[in-house]
Order: sequence, then C-alpha cells, then structure tokens
Amino acid sequence: MTTALSPVDLGLPEESLTAGRKDPAAAHVRARLDEQARVLLEHTEGARVGTDTEHVHQLRVAVRRARAALKADTGTIPDADALDAELKWLGGSLGAVRDLDVQLEHLRGQAESFDENEKAAVERLLEGLIAERRAARRRMLASFRTKRYQSVLHDLASAALSTPLAPEGEDEPEDVPLVDVIRKPHKKLMKDADNLGEDPPDDDLHSLRVRGKRLRYAAEMAAGASKKMKALVKATKDFQDILGDHQDAVIAEETIRGLLADQTDIDVVFVAGRLVEREHARKADRRARWRDALAEVDDAAKDVLS
Repeated sequence: MTTALSPVDLGLPEESLTAGRKDPAAAHVRARLDEQARVLLEHTEGARVGTDTEHVHQLRVAVRRARAALKADTGTIPDADALDAELKWLGGSLGAVRDLDVQLEHLRGQAESFDENEKAAVERLLEGLIAERRAARRRMLASFRTKRYQSVLHDLASAALSTPLAPEGEDEPEDVPLVDVIRKPHKKLMKDADNLGEDPPDDDLHSLRVRGKRLRYAAEMAAGASKKMKALVKATKDFQDILGDHQDAVIAEETIRGLLADQTDIDVVFVAGRLVEREHARKADRRARWRDALAEVDDAAKDVLS
C-alpha cells in the first residue's frame, strides 16, 4: 500500500506560500502551484478509497489550475513545458473517471421525475457506463501507484519553490505586473470566438469553453488584486458553466445513443428517448445564451486591463 505524502515530504513549508497585491506575477504563479500541490495531496487518498466522487473532481481541477498557472507564467518557471506534459498525463488518468461520474450523476438527475419502473429502466440503460467507470477507476488507481505520479507531485512542489528565471541575456527576472496574467488568455478567447460562425459546431464551442476556463483560472490566481478581477472571475465562471452544460448535453446524447446499441428492452428504449429530448432542449437553451455571457467576460476583462 502506498504511503500518503505530506507537503513536507515534497519539500514544501508547513505554511502555504502566499503573494500580495504588489507582488509580481511570478510570485502569484508560485503560490498557485503550491496551493494545487497541497490539494493533490489532500484528495489523493479519498480518490483511492472511492466513496466520494468529489475527491477525483478536486484532483482534476487542481491539475487544470496548475497547468493554467504554468501557462500564465512569463518564462520564470524552470522546465515548465516538461512539468505541463506530466500534469497533462495526470489529468488524463483522472479524466475518464470524472467524466463518467458527471454523466452518471446527470442522467440519474434527469430521471428524478420518472416513475419507479422508468427509473429502473434508466439503471439498466446505464449498466454499460457503470462498467466503463469501473475499468477507468482501475486505470486511475494504477497511475497512483507509479513512481511517475510521485514525481509529478515533487516536480510541482519544486516549481513552486523555484527561483524565478531571468530572460535570456538578463541578470534579473522580469518584474511582470499581476494584471498581465489575464492578457494572453483573454486575447486568445476573443480571437477564437471571433472566428466562429453563427452556428458553430459543438466541438468548436467545447474548444471555446476550454479557452474560457484558462482565463478563469488565471483570473482566480489574481482575484485578490481588485474587485474588478473578482468580477472577471464571476463572468468567466458563468460563461464556462453555460458552455459546460452545452458540452455535457452533447456527450450525454452521444452516450445514450451508444448505450442503445443492440438494446431490445422496449422500456429502456423509451426512457432513452425521453432523456435525449431533454438533452436537445438543454443544448438549444445554452446555444441561445453563450454569446451574451461571452460579452460579459469581454467587458469585465477590458475593465481590468484598462
């Protein structure tokens, strides 16, 4: 059995790293990495036990926030690309379990108003998903037992404690203001949105949601700087939630159709049809709302950057 690690085992101080409003972006990036390393340590054992799906969720969010912090950095973190690649691997090992948890919870929630016979039919429909999750969980647990997993944690802690690198040819690291951490993700989000047509494909909206999430995580890192930054966090969360619901509806419909392959139980087919109708309605509603939410994000970001 793997022994649980503590922050001290990773070389981190007992107290979390902090950064103040007047500190440069590099200090905030490091405080963010320290925070996410501690979140990973806190929730790994709970994810191993598996009685509460929230632990896997928190692990996956920590990975994403750490990667967003690395992307927001201006070249001061040593070996940042290698660390990002390892965090991407870790996120992949968590992703299948979390995605299946979300699908199962959502589809069961959609069936809450069904009668008992229909709910039983929904459970028969979900048997394939439940089997997929068991297999995904075995793969996730195997990744926790690897030296690679422990190396990711140590490397993340080392990045948090690292001395900022100076630009090539310079003796001192660049003193980048904190507000700059949102400049690049905001620009990329709006550029991608401008390239979309009137009725963009589902995959393009999902990619836009990822862009919005990166901006949100960068803004979270700087949220203590001002009320304007906190307003940006809220706007990006609202935008992300709308496109997240849209993507969940897309995946739910695809999942339901896949589960119906070779299905001969008429009751299962019937409840599947009802569920698909609900996902269609959810998609249409979110498609009607995302552009207004994006405008709120743009306005909030410009307010911060002005």
